[in-house]
Amino acid sequence: MLGIVRRKLGCGGFPSSIIGQGLERIRPATSSFLPKYYSTAAKEMTVRDALNSALDEEMSADPKVFLMGEEVGEYQGAYKISKGLLEKYGPDRVVDTPITEAGFTGIGVGAAYYGLRPVIEFMTFNFSMQAIDHIINSAAKSNYMSGGQLSVPIVFRGPNGAAAGVGAQHSQCYAAWYASCPGLKVLSPYSAEDARGLLKAAIRDPDPVVFLENEILYGESFPVSAEVLDSSFCLPIGKAKIEREGKDVTITAFSKMVGYALQAADILSKQGISAEVINLRSIRPLDRAAINTSVRKTNRLVTVEEGFPQHGVDAEICASVVEESFDYLDAPVERIAGADVPMPYAANLERLAVPQVDDIVRAAKRACYRSVPMAAAA
Repeated sequence: MLGIVRRKLGCGGFPSSIIGQGLERIRPATSSFLPKYYSTAAKEMTVRDALNSALDEEMSADPKVFLMGEEVGEYQGAYKISKGLLEKYGPDRVVDTPITEAGFTGIGVGAAYYGLRPVIEFMTFNFSMQAIDHIINSAAKSNYMSGGQLSVPIVFRGPNGAAAGVGAQHSQCYAAWYASCPGLKVLSPYSAEDARGLLKAAIRDPDPVVFLENEILYGESFPVSAEVLDSSFCLPIGKAKIEREGKDVTITAFSKMVGYALQAADILSKQGISAEVINLRSIRPLDRAAINTSVRKTNRLVTVEEGFPQHGVDAEICASVVEESFDYLDAPVERIAGADVPMPYAANLERLAVPQVDDIVRAAKRACYRSVPMAAAA
């Protein structure tokens, strides 16, 4: 990384040695569903491999792209997302750091100010709280505060949301946190296609992007077409994807919850309910047009997210539908979210604290007036 700074960024009178000194201080001393527009799939790919290949191709295509974070180099990433990149690109572009999120995030933002394209990896997005001042006050606001003169092309990426048995401090979903901030773009992939196409888009984007992955999805395999595997493949930011078409109820979801929504749609179809499943992909900007178009067709909406229910992504979707499509609704909107408590550690309580497939099925049936009233059940 230091080599690139010295070669490329000796601009505006800013001494490259300052960035070099910062990098030297921070470097340790020792070194399951087809998209509707693809007819066939060439192979299957895990989300982990999709992210790895996207990083590899973007680093190969643009020497200004570099990766920085804890254990991204010698250990090849805590989840092996950066496997093979240190050997291929060297320690100047795959930079191992100490446990100092505020430190390496600040260096990344500074490098982005001067034309590089850093990819900052958080071992978990819960640790981004240590660096949130740099993300919000330095990265997100600089383009506006400079009157458009300063771009900050940086990606903050890592696993987000609940995993399994990691407790309250390692299980939060940050989609709503970061999506509330002007100046940031917030993406959350579900499939291998999402991961490849959205990460490439994030790295190429001139603005700061928060890229929320999911630990449970890393090992999941998805069919991918030859088009997805092409090095030029890239998905547009701000566009949702209809994973499954339907006519009776719309289900919106992102990240791991898309898989749950698709499972729920399968169950509902056997009960005569045709559910349309929307994979949001982009949380900010939110594809309001796609959501409202679907609701105007189905006349019912179920929103699904892992995060806390108050002030969440679901709440924003509900507000959009009420503002733009209220007259089309034939039933109250159903919101499925995580429990309004810190994540329990016990496995049985943890399961109760996050949405499950059955929760989505019951909500869709309520929206379609197919559930048994509680008084009748009693």
